[in-house]
Formats: sequence, structure tokens, C-alpha cells
Amino acid sequence: MIKTCIIGASGYTGAELVKLISQHPCYSLDEIFVSSNSQDAYKPISDLHASLLGVTNLTLSPLQDSALEQLAWDYDVIFLATPHEASHEWIPTLAGKRAKVLDLSGAYRLKDRDIFAEYYGFTHTDQVWLDKAVYGLAEWYPQQISDASVVAVPGCYPTASLSGLKPLFNANLLDTNVRPVINAISGVSGAGRKAALSNSFCEVGLQAYGILSHRHMPEITAHLGTDVIFTPHLGTFKRGILATITVKCHEGVTTEQIDNTFKQAYPEGGLIRLRRSAPKLDDVVNTPFCDVFCVYDTSSQYAVITVAIDNVLKGAAAQALQCANLTQGLAVNSGLLLEVE
Repeated sequence: MIKTCIIGASGYTGAELVKLISQHPCYSLDEIFVSSNSQDAYKPISDLHASLLGVTNLTLSPLQDSALEQLAWDYDVIFLATPHEASHEWIPTLAGKRAKVLDLSGAYRLKDRDIFAEYYGFTHTDQVWLDKAVYGLAEWYPQQISDASVVAVPGCYPTASLSGLKPLFNANLLDTNVRPVINAISGVSGAGRKAALSNSFCEVGLQAYGILSHRHMPEITAHLGTDVIFTPHLGTFKRGILATITVKCHEGVTTEQIDNTFKQAYPEGGLIRLRRSAPKLDDVVNTPFCDVFCVYDTSSQYAVITVAIDNVLKGAAAQALQCANLTQGLAVNSGLLLEVE
């Protein structure tokens, strides 16, 4: 069994990781942690997330910084469902030892430290592991992830956006003189479990936020390879992301080229499903799937791509498990598509 622990297990993503790992036939989930000053310390995880009743009887342990190095030698896989600052502080101690580290924060997603400081508000001081960390877009970088000690699991918005854009960009079908325009709506679970006025259901209304300033815009740009316009929106629902992406293609690009490009990028049987009609959130919420649909107008050379994911699963925990599977030599979707394993 693959010996595993989760640091930051009390949040929505952490709870999904607990469920996925506990039910996986190849992993042993031995410990789950919260920060040393957390009010959730010593509570059974099922007290916080009742859906885990009967799944696990693990209790949340407070993590002391002095225990980090030993954890890195004791475990095969460590998941960090932690704030950016905590991952930035802890990864230099955890990395390069026995454990593969799957970091779900944004601490290691951006290689440019100046851009990182601008969007995250603090200076990145770990150049060594920033250089070595591999971006965990599972369908696109499986070999690099397999060999990595640290995997920076993508953000939920970038997962949806890049899944829709990379097939066309990598096939050189996009006219990059016209920036792709991404409008994406997320459920309030994307803001995390901690209570705040800005994500209270009594206060939330459908609205754009982070306009031309959201930290996921440079992440999408960096891992796509061309500038984008990204506008996130907050919706009055719990889970899911629906992204609508408008792009301009090169003159002469055909519908057949577009269709074949997506089919080659995403063969049947994986977590990314090509649709014959526009997906809706109900199709993917509480699943690990990413649904993609594209319509192309040959007269204008514009295409509109719609992508739907569950932000907590394919946008976080399920993709982290895909990456962990790759680091352990398992099939990428092991434990996520049990019926076809």
C-alpha cells in the first residue's frame, strides 16, 4: 500500500482527498493534519464533513513544524491542501526525500518570481524547488509528473481554461494576435470553507471579480504560452465551474481540423469528455470529469469553447490524485474510474 497523509484536511478539498484516498485500493491514508493552532484539531474529520461517516474514523492532528522532515521520510505521498504561504514555507523541508509532494496551493505554479510577488503579495524565496516543481495538468504532462518530487496541482479556473485551450494552441490553430477571452463562473466552494462575508449565500450575487487582476490569469498565460483575458465570476451555487472561451483561429482552419485536434488530445475513456452539445454543471458536479464542447464559425474564424468541471474534484482533489497516481506508477485515473480499471 502507498503510505499517505494529507496536510490541511479540514477544508472542502481536503475532505474530498480524504474520501478519494480512503476508497482507493492502492493507498493507505494514515494521518490527516491541520495547523497547530486550528480549532479543528483533535476532531474526527466526520464531525466536520458528515459525508465521511463510515468512510474513515481518522481524527485531525495538529501539525508541528518540527515534524515535517520526519513526515517526508515516513510517507510515500503527502498532499498539501494548505494556504500558499504554508506550502511555500514547508515544501523546502518536505521535498527531495521519500515522499512525493502534491501541493494544491498556488505557491509553486508560477515560475516568474516577480509575477508571483505581484499576484500573491509575498516574495518567493525557494528558487530551488520553484525550478524543479512540475505543473500538474495531468492529461498534458504525465511523464514530467511521473518523475517529479514536487507537483504544483493547477488551480480550478486554469484547469478548466487550459483543458479547453491547449489542444488548439498546441496544434498552432490559434491566431495569437487576438487574445483568448475566458469568462468563467464558479460556485462559492471555490472560496474555501472559512466563513467570510464575501462568500456568504446571503451576500453573493452573480458578479465578476478580480477583473484583469486575478492570480489565475498569469497562471493560464504561463502554461498556455500566450496572453489571455480571464474574468472570473462568483455564482450563487455551491460547486462547479463553467468556462466560456472565445478564440480566433488562423484563416483557413476548418471545422474538421478543430474536431480532430480535440479528439487526438482527449481520447475516449479518460476524465476529459468531448461533448456533442454544451455541457452544464449538473453533468459534472460530484464527478472527476471535465466536459468540453466547441463550436467553430468558418466565416469569421472564431470558435467558442465551453468547459464544465467540479472545482473541488477535477479542479483540485481528483486532479491531485491523478498526479499522485502518476508518481506511483499507477494508471493516471486509478481510483477515479473504477469501473474501467
